[in-house]
Amino acid sequence: MNLNIIQIIFLALLQGVTELFPISSLGHTVILPGLLGWGDLVRDPRFLPLIVALHLGTSIALVIYFWRDWLQVILTVVRSVKEGEVRSGTEEWVSWLVIIGSIPAGILGVFLETPLKLLFASPVVAASFLIVNGFLLYFGELTRRRIEQKKATLLPKEREAQFRTLSTLTWKEAIIVGLAQALALIPGISRSGASMVAGLGVRLSHEDAARYSFLLATPLIGAAALLELPELIGQSASVLLLVGMGMVLAGVAAYLSTRFLMKYFQTGRLDPFAYYCLSAGVISLILLLFVLPVRV
Repeated sequence: MNLNIIQIIFLALLQGVTELFPISSLGHTVILPGLLGWGDLVRDPRFLPLIVALHLGTSIALVIYFWRDWLQVILTVVRSVKEGEVRSGTEEWVSWLVIIGSIPAGILGVFLETPLKLLFASPVVAASFLIVNGFLLYFGELTRRRIEQKKATLLPKEREAQFRTLSTLTWKEAIIVGLAQALALIPGISRSGASMVAGLGVRLSHEDAARYSFLLATPLIGAAALLELPELIGQSASVLLLVGMGMVLAGVAAYLSTRFLMKYFQTGRLDPFAYYCLSAGVISLILLLFVLPVRV
């Protein structure tokens, strides 16, 4: 695999930022190298394992940021196994919601691995689905606004019922959010965006929807790493060194992005990201199809 330091720095920072922002890291990772003329790199069979390695750096950053939550997950699983009991409606239940919500994407990722790899090689497909992602985010924001408008007409006690905490989700709702997250297996669809919109759909607040989305990311990325990283075995020491550096850069960028977004989603909205995805997708399609000689 022909990989230089400029490419790995660019891809690492791109992955670290776009993985948490609801604008599709995979979509950008496929589209931008195509626009930059890095088509040979994208079509290399080891490009996907490279990107998964960068995702792993992001995942490690999420574990560090949410270390209390992940410690709770481990303790809860051990305690539940010992006691033979799972109590819903508590913070301990959140641990099981993370496990349940991770199952759909894991199963679909295994069974659809081959066709998804074909999609991964096409910048045009990624740009098209980036537009779809924009509409998805806009729909999610409209859903949130309707709930807010309805909430304004209710009495104080009734308003509290309009948004739920994460611990009140049922296992069926966790599967729904997990299925939405699985859409991100398609380049151009944002994992965090899809799972956040699904979280808003089951009446989570912006902040809880974002927290659940970020927690769900770690098991999915870890599973992908187990499948793809062995493909990097046999690469030269210089390439492996670049990959390691990229993982660190991606992790730092992801940590900073998470800190920003957890504050942003306390009051922020999804529609700015929707407008960005729509614009970026349309512009990318025009460039890929009519301006640049990119093989799709």
